[in-house]
Amino acid sequence: MTDKPAPLSPDDWGDAELEALGAFPGGRAFVLSNWPDGDPRGRNVLGALVHHLPLAQAFLTFNNHVATASTVSKRVRELLILRISWLRRCEYEFVQHIVLGKRAGLTDEEIARVQAGPDAPDWDPVDADLLRAADELHDDARIHAETWSRLSEHFEPQQLMDIVFAVGCYGLLATAINTLEIPLEAGVEPLPNEVRQRMEAGK
Repeated sequence: MTDKPAPLSPDDWGDAELEALGAFPGGRAFVLSNWPDGDPRGRNVLGALVHHLPLAQAFLTFNNHVATASTVSKRVRELLILRISWLRRCEYEFVQHIVLGKRAGLTDEEIARVQAGPDAPDWDPVDADLLRAADELHDDARIHAETWSRLSEHFEPQQLMDIVFAVGCYGLLATAINTLEIPLEAGVEPLPNEVRQRMEAGK
């Protein structure tokens, strides 16, 4: 059996690796500017992707659109990403986007409520339908007509497409992280045990 590829540190990235990672310039710049002693988040994902440079460049081009050029707000994107990360049971992605979600304006209470899903009390109806869309894409590979209809009252067609592709992008990334067993970086605080157990149990 082939071992899972261990993430390569930025010290091991040459010109080819840097060029491929440049498809997501913000992510590459963040990691390099914090190497070796700053914020370590994201380092292991990029360090794993450089084992397959054509794939890294292709995926990060897509990821860069979702993260920086999407027609929906950062808050909407982070709400969707947190939900699909939770559904895919991806602690690495969820932990990273707790930080990014807060920067996008999500509160601690909202981030905790993401775990309970769209039917949790106190959600704004639009936020609830965004979470419901993530759930339906996860469960049924489509947003149901009723949910789509309600969302279309608040989002333009391009925005609705960006909602679908944000969930798809980070659902795919979560799948890769879980399969490749990419670990949290040293210094990144894991989820509390109780929260991780609920995530792993799908609750």
